[in-house]
Amino acid sequence: MEIFHNIYTGFSVAFLPSNLFFCLLGVFFGTLVGVLPGLGSPAAIALLLPVTFYMTPESALIMLAGIYYGAQYGGSITSILINIPGEATSVVTCLDGYQMARKGRAGPALGICAFGSFIGGTLSVLGLMLAGPFLARFALRFGHPEYFALTLLATVALTFLAKGSKIKSFISAIVGFFVGIIGMDYISGVPRFTLGTTTLLKGMGLVPVAVGLFGIAEVLSNIENLIDRDIFKTKIKGLLPTRTDWRESIGPITRGSLLGFLLGILPGGGAIVASFTSYAIEKRVSKHPEKFGTGMIAGVAGPETANNAATGGAMAPLLSLGIPTNPVMALMLGAMMIHGIKPGPFLITEHAGTFWGVITSMYVGNIFLLILNVPLIGLWVKILKVPYRILVPIILLFCLIGAYSIENDFYDVLIMLGWGGIGYLMRKSGFEPIPLIFAMIIGPIMEDNFRQALLTSRGDFSIFLTHPISAVLIGVSFLILLIPLFPNVREKVSSFKGEL
Repeated sequence: MEIFHNIYTGFSVAFLPSNLFFCLLGVFFGTLVGVLPGLGSPAAIALLLPVTFYMTPESALIMLAGIYYGAQYGGSITSILINIPGEATSVVTCLDGYQMARKGRAGPALGICAFGSFIGGTLSVLGLMLAGPFLARFALRFGHPEYFALTLLATVALTFLAKGSKIKSFISAIVGFFVGIIGMDYISGVPRFTLGTTTLLKGMGLVPVAVGLFGIAEVLSNIENLIDRDIFKTKIKGLLPTRTDWRESIGPITRGSLLGFLLGILPGGGAIVASFTSYAIEKRVSKHPEKFGTGMIAGVAGPETANNAATGGAMAPLLSLGIPTNPVMALMLGAMMIHGIKPGPFLITEHAGTFWGVITSMYVGNIFLLILNVPLIGLWVKILKVPYRILVPIILLFCLIGAYSIENDFYDVLIMLGWGGIGYLMRKSGFEPIPLIFAMIIGPIMEDNFRQALLTSRGDFSIFLTHPISAVLIGVSFLILLIPLFPNVREKVSSFKGEL
């Protein structure tokens, strides 16, 4: 009976008029972000973080979550119609989705994306409802050593699976850790790396850094590499899949839902890995694998379902353990901390309305996505035709307003512009910004638990190895770091990352 009480609590929060509005706004804006190639959900969430300061915590998280899973669907529209993924998670959709459009079947391709996304998202929410409380109860066994080891594992896994050079990824993560500790030391009260200025006493703000790294840098990169958005001219009709389409898609949708949720839980996994893995599985189990890449609807249904199901999986460790598994979840963790909510096992008891409200809002959001996106395909096609020279000033204006409006401090604007330049140079030189922003957010949490553990043990480092859970997690982290020493494993990981 407790589960029904929790569902009632969640829906009583999710169905508040203000939360319904922000849920609708989130999925709409998320779809728009997914439709526009080159922006991405991390940049969009970073841009809207300042807006959430004036909302309740529930409304803020509901809207940000809506942007995240809404963008997953929006990216499929560009993949199918112009063969350019609006989101990295929709790269594999280009293979068969665009070929379906060229055969005059853009409608069924878009339709199965909408229904697959709805089914995958809904099933992942069911999984989140079941897994969330279990993870929270398990996390009650965690002390400071265990949380340090868990954050270490999350950082190592995410950094190791980042694109490009692992060395450059770890350098980015180290820079992120350094940026995260700038400001007042919460234990000793001593300023750290503030250069004698009062501006940095509060630390390097998350929003200016994130907006610079993802917003400004993305704009600069896209100006340099203007995308030729040549929309395939075909009449979009028959959005409802036929019985044959459903018969060929029901298996991929079912497998994609389960696979996406499980991979979404893992640090460094998430929607990108889920979509590629789903495509590989569908090609392997198909009776006609040679036809993949020529317009197979299974090659669209499986990956699109998996990347939406991964959003629910990613929310489970964030809400239950306070551990983000990807950059978007890291930004949402920052939003929770800004609102004074400490994620972790006590979230479900101390902020039950927030916990269950966010979960149940994903039911509502997936219904909104289905209602919005099937009839609004024509609108998204028109938005695709908007010249990028018009979008650039609008995006930059949002960046400037967002950075300044946090504390009405002009120095935050300078910080944002500085990090925008750094982010652009990082992209040019092959350094990933994702490990940096992830480490910046999770670094202080790791440091806090590390120092608290040592205070508890009076400086005895063996505390991290005498606690079984901590020892296992640290051991797994070191195994991941040692993978490059094994040539066969290294080649497989390299080829996997090349696909991403």
